[in-house]
Amino acid sequence: MRRNAPTHLIALMFAALALSACAARNQVPVSSSGDDDDAFCRANNVQVGSSEYIACRKDRDTERSNATARADRRQRDLGEYMMNHPDHP
Repeated sequence: MRRNAPTHLIALMFAALALSACAARNQVPVSSSGDDDDAFCRANNVQVGSSEYIACRKDRDTERSNATARADRRQRDLGEYMMNHPDHP
């Protein structure tokens, strides 16, 4: 039984690592497309602080939130499918 103890510890470490990666799933990146929101909105010749600039920033934030929600929903749906169909990998 003692010979299997290191194997169990290694498996436990991998499980903890995998679970910690899942815990960080909900962190929203600064920019999902790699673009800077400020630079994107300024590229349209809009003055900072104007109503068009504020609307542009709100639109970018809404797009990012929707993309995150879609990704979370797909991940949840995949997990539910895997739980309901264990015989289909």
